This record gives sequence, structure tokens and C-alpha cells, in this order.
Amino acid sequence: MKEQLSWKVGGQQGEGIESTGEIFSMALNRLGYFLYGYRHFSSRIKGGHTNNKIRVSTTQVRAIADDLDILVAFDQETIDVNYKELHSDGVIIADAKFKPEKPEDTDASLYIVPFTALATELGTSLMKNMVAVGATCAVLNLDPDVFKEVVEEIFGRKGETVVEKNMEAIKQGFEAMKVELGDRVGSLQLKEADGNKRMFMIGNDAIALGALAGGVRLMAAYPITPASEIMEYLIKKLPMVGGTVIQTEDEIAAATMAIGANYGGIRSFTASAGPGLSLMMEAIGLSGMTEQPLVVVDTQRGGPSTGLPTKQEQSDLMAMIYGTHGEIPKIVLAPSTVQEAFYDTVEAFNLAEEYQCPVIILSDLQLSLGKQTVEPLDYSKVEIRRGKLAANESELEELEPKKYYKRYEVTEDGVSPRVIPGMKNGIHHVTGVEHDETGKPSESPVNRQAQMDKRMRKLEKIKFQNPIHTHAPHEEADLLLVGFNSTRGVIEEAMSRLESDGLKVNHAHVRLIHPFPATELEPLMQSAKKVVVIENNATGQLASIIKMNVGYGNKIVKMTKYDGTPYLPNEIHSRCKELN
Repeated sequence: MKEQLSWKVGGQQGEGIESTGEIFSMALNRLGYFLYGYRHFSSRIKGGHTNNKIRVSTTQVRAIADDLDILVAFDQETIDVNYKELHSDGVIIADAKFKPEKPEDTDASLYIVPFTALATELGTSLMKNMVAVGATCAVLNLDPDVFKEVVEEIFGRKGETVVEKNMEAIKQGFEAMKVELGDRVGSLQLKEADGNKRMFMIGNDAIALGALAGGVRLMAAYPITPASEIMEYLIKKLPMVGGTVIQTEDEIAAATMAIGANYGGIRSFTASAGPGLSLMMEAIGLSGMTEQPLVVVDTQRGGPSTGLPTKQEQSDLMAMIYGTHGEIPKIVLAPSTVQEAFYDTVEAFNLAEEYQCPVIILSDLQLSLGKQTVEPLDYSKVEIRRGKLAANESELEELEPKKYYKRYEVTEDGVSPRVIPGMKNGIHHVTGVEHDETGKPSESPVNRQAQMDKRMRKLEKIKFQNPIHTHAPHEEADLLLVGFNSTRGVIEEAMSRLESDGLKVNHAHVRLIHPFPATELEPLMQSAKKVVVIENNATGQLASIIKMNVGYGNKIVKMTKYDGTPYLPNEIHSRCKELN
């Protein structure tokens, strides 16, 4: 029996590939297996090759597998594009409809099952994906009834007849594949899982749930891949707590609307991808100048321009730190797992209000859309901190009436007192031009320097727990592997392989991109012979930021990948071995 396996389903976009993977993975998650899924899809509504690769394991996994055990193919292109990932004892399960052919240079076994024909006999060819799931069950020696709960959940609203037909499709696929396999039934059977109940979710859902738990009541946004699921989740959930989602005419309106809502005392945010963030830059500057809280989610994708809108990339780092004109305090967070995406989103809203500045939650397509097994979230860790916000008018009663409130008062920690508009004795100006302590426009050089210094002092006081996730078992290391966002899992796996090769390896994953945690990273870099910075972009942006803030440029080795696909463990393992 196997501890883990890798399964992939592929075909033309729009013919049920995503739902096939969803049904397969949901059932195995409920059995207690750990899963990690990544979906390759084209930037179009229908058509073009798509596939969903899912890793199933009895232990935690956070990376895509190097290879493949089972390939479920709905067309010949799926075989041609993906067969080289298969083990020599791997299995191709293909629909008889397209007369599949196995490439000559693979030892994997091809089994042909009439997915479409069996589904059509049951009433509709749309159920061919259920037949394919059933065929997979035979290879895994998995009882088709384990899918009943999932099928009832997905199709129950359509009636018992639909549920029964879908279950029958799974069972017929199982029986047809048993005939094809002969004595190889269960040849790739998994060891039994622990049976524990865990969540199975994408990073975008975790971000949306974190916003909800963090007290958000308004999301203003414009749909864009790969951020749209955040909107879709909150469209359903925010009305339950008296909130709402507003789809704006563009990203400029989304950012300014979020600023306005925060000014009125309502926790609000927006989410987008690189092209949308480019449009938001002036508004982000407005947030910094007016010292209004603003949380922005950037789900990175392939650029520039429209670029690769459905592919993995991590090339927005510099833009998120330095994209705005002028200089403002800004916080950039980079969660590395789905769990962190939830907790860091909650914290982002606290930091935005405590420091009265824009906070950017930096994600990437692999983290935002990759689906992972998640341990139950601990809601006792959620706290709401609103900083120097006057809770009620009694706090302002001692102020002299008819005098402007010092909303931008120069303070030692750089954070000024804040009021909700309409509070008695809290009247003040708000403007995007430079202003004095009451908000009135001022071009005085003395005032300008005082206000700039005040705003920038915020960066000296920022407190963020665990700004770098570290796994450093060695006081002196041959290699220090450094990354951010979704590369954490693949780096951890490569690190384990390198340790097996006899190398001493430490790992640092940066969670606070700006202001950069140089103090925490510097000792790890000092004690390593080489520092390998692993990122999905062409220029090594994180490596450059580390050089700027920490130094040790003579030790740094850039490892970059920018072809639109995520790293595989073997890529990092083999490239690191070449360094020694």
C-alpha cells in the first residue's frame, strides 16, 4: 500500500474537469487524507486544455508532486501533454470516445473506459466525470459508496433521482475499470487515513473568511483572476452579518470606496491582481497621506499587462513596496499557507487601524487558488484592535468646542488620534495635499518635515508576530533556502531531500515583506555558506530586497522560475545540489 499518490484529470475547459477533481478530493479529504491540489487552466471561459493535479497523502503535504500515478484523460491532448510525469507503473484511464493512443516512450499502462457512453446510457453525457471517478476507485480499491455523502451534498437540491443516477455512474465506472484491470485491481491502493475531519479550502476562501472574522462589513472590488473567489465568497456571507459587497466600475473606485468606508468607521477592503493594483496606486497614496486604514489583497499572477492571467508568478514585490509616488508608510504581509492566509488577514485589519496606513496582503495564484487540507481554525486567536480610535463622544467632551480637532497631531509613535466623522468636537479637514495637524492644507517647510517624519515613524514601531517562519536545525549551514508565499511547501520538501544527501540546510520563509525583518534574517544568513533565494519571477526581486536590507550579496544565489508554472520539489533539489 502507498503512503501517498498523485492523481490528475485533464480535458477541455468547460467539460467538467474542475468538478471531477472537486468530487474526488472532497471525498478523500473526508476520509482523513491530506491533500494538495493545483489547477492548470486557460484564460478563457470555455475551451483550451485544463487539468487538476491532486496529491493525496496520509501525512501533511504542501507542494505539487514531481510525478504522477494516475492520469484520467478526457481527450488525447491530456495524454500528450501530461504523460511524461507518469511513473513506469503509472496508470492512464482514458475515455473510449476519442480512441486514445499511448505514446511509445512511456511504460505506463493505458486502460480505456467508455466514460461518455456509460454516462449517456444513464441519461446524460454530463455524468462522464462521475464514471471517471468510479474508474479511479477501482485502481485504488476504494468503495464507491465513500462518494455518496459528497454526491448528495452537491446534487441533493436537484432531487433524489439525480443523486441516484450520479452514484450509479460512479459504480458503473468502477465495474468497467475492474474488468479492464483484471488482477491489478487496487494496484495503487492507499494506506488507510486517520479519519480526522479537516477543512479543504483555497487561499482565497481563507482570506475571505479572515476578513469576515476580522470584522469587515464592506468589500468594494472589481472581478479579476485570481482574486474573484474572495468576492464570490463574501457576496454570500457578508449579508448574514449586515455587510455587503459592491462591484465597482473599476479598481480605482474600489480602492477609494474602501478608504471612504474606513473613514466612516466601517472595516472595509478591496482585492485584486497586479493590473488592478496598478490602477489603485494613487488611491493607496491617498490612504497613506490622509492616514486612513486600507487593506488591499494582491493575488499575484503572470505579468506584465494582461500577461499570463491564469498562471503562477511572484513579480509584484517591488511594485507593492515602491509603486506609489512619494513616500508613505506601508505594510506588506505575505502568508505562506492557507492557515496563515486566514490569520494574517485578520491581523492586517488590526495593523491598518493601529498604524493608520495601507496594508497589503500579498498572495500568489498558487496560494490563492491551490486547494489544501487545513487543520481546524482556532477562532479564539481572533482579536479586534482598533488603535487610537475614539470609541465614543465622551472622549472628546473636554475639547474646546468650535476648534478644529488635531486629527494629524504630531506624536512620538507617529500615530495620531482618530475620530469617526460626526462626533461632537471632532471636526477636522481631510485632504490629499500636505496639511497641518488639523488637516488644513499647508506648504510650510517646517510643517511638511514634521508631518513626513511623523508618518514615517510608524514603520519603526510595527509589531508583527513571526515575521519570518524559520526551520533552522543547524548553527552553521551549507545552504539557507529563502522564499515567500506559496513556495514554502516545496522548499520544505526539497530541504528534506538535501538533508538526506548529507547537506546541512536551513530554511527562512519571509512573511513580512515591508518593513523588512532584517534583524531576524541576518543571523541565519551570517551562519550559512550560501543563501539561495527561490522565487517565481525573472529578476530575483526578493533577493534584491534582501541585499538592500541585510547585505551579504556575495553569499546570495538567485533561483528564479517565470514560465507560469509552480516549482516542483525536484527542481529545487537538483539545482541546489549543483551548488555544492
